[in-house]
Amino acid sequence: MSLHTWRNIAILADLVCAVILTAIILVQSGKSAGLSGAIAGSSDSFMSRGGSKTRDAKLAQCTKWVGLAFVMLSLITVILVNTDAAKAIG
Repeated sequence: MSLHTWRNIAILADLVCAVILTAIILVQSGKSAGLSGAIAGSSDSFMSRGGSKTRDAKLAQCTKWVGLAFVMLSLITVILVNTDAAKAIG
């Protein structure tokens, strides 16, 4: 495959990763939710709190991995775009 094709694949993968990362971040509960629940009183049972922490922990772990993939894909995309531009100039 040519460098141009690899560049397009990297850009598309980076875009998909950015959308997934945004969705994961929006699904997570905020850190202030625990504080407001403590002050206002919470109606959560013991079992639902444990499930929430497990879900939030999984989402946090997923955010770390997708964020790492996004950073790596962004770096690869920059390298491919600069290499393609250097080929076009020289």
